[in-house]
Amino acid sequence: MRLSQLHIHPLKSGAILPVERVRVEPWGLAGDRRWMVVDRDGVLLSAREERALFTVHASTTEAGDTLTLEAPGAPRLAVDRPEAAHIPVRLHRHELLARPAGAEADDWLVRVLGRPGLRLVWCDDPTRRSPNPTYGQPGDSVALADGYPVTLTTTASLRRLNDWITEAALERGESAPDPLPVQRFRPNLVIDGVDRAFAEDDWKRVRIGEVELRVVKHIDRCVMTTIDPDDPQRRDKEPIRTLSRHRKWDGLTWFGRQLIPDTPGTVQVGDELTVLD
Repeated sequence: MRLSQLHIHPLKSGAILPVERVRVEPWGLAGDRRWMVVDRDGVLLSAREERALFTVHASTTEAGDTLTLEAPGAPRLAVDRPEAAHIPVRLHRHELLARPAGAEADDWLVRVLGRPGLRLVWCDDPTRRSPNPTYGQPGDSVALADGYPVTLTTTASLRRLNDWITEAALERGESAPDPLPVQRFRPNLVIDGVDRAFAEDDWKRVRIGEVELRVVKHIDRCVMTTIDPDDPQRRDKEPIRTLSRHRKWDGLTWFGRQLIPDTPGTVQVGDELTVLD
């Protein structure tokens, strides 16, 4: 089993950035989800509400403290590490503090996304926020991910899901659809060479390269997985329709796993994954 793809999301809900190598910190992959867009009330604006966020491409330094933004029809914008005083922001139910990037970045977002009052903010200190203690441990931390620092899926599970989707389409008398790409699920880590679909359901701890991680929770899936990241205005019923038939419990649909790093280090595409527990 090996790490076949590695993704970070410098801007939360922005375009996915594939990388070959990245440093793993206690709060997640370096540069991953340290920046986000909020509305005039400080509430997260995600691609659930504004699909055009998928067209905003961001790159960042390893420390995640400077950002370059690009979008169709807009000039490239370099955003320096914010030094302004913290402002209160809300990420789902979490009340957090973040540093605002300033008027130039805010104006750029307003022009690109067409919404007044938007602000770009940076999580300067990920250690201020802890994940749910039901699944985390004292000392765990997370930046601006929805719940936990790292997400993982496997190509074996994706193949099985796509097989289910095809089987159901043929049963309905429809043509077989194109397979869903793994990018629909925005995982940080994609693992190839797993011998069976959903083997990751049973994993408790893994080592990838020099990094050990706890596998703490399944990922419940939402409407964002039904949006094509290459064509954000296109949306269909998959994969939620099929996950509801095969991967539904506790009233939610599930695909992929959440992880928390136990040891810092570097991972790169091609690294071997070993299941420890």
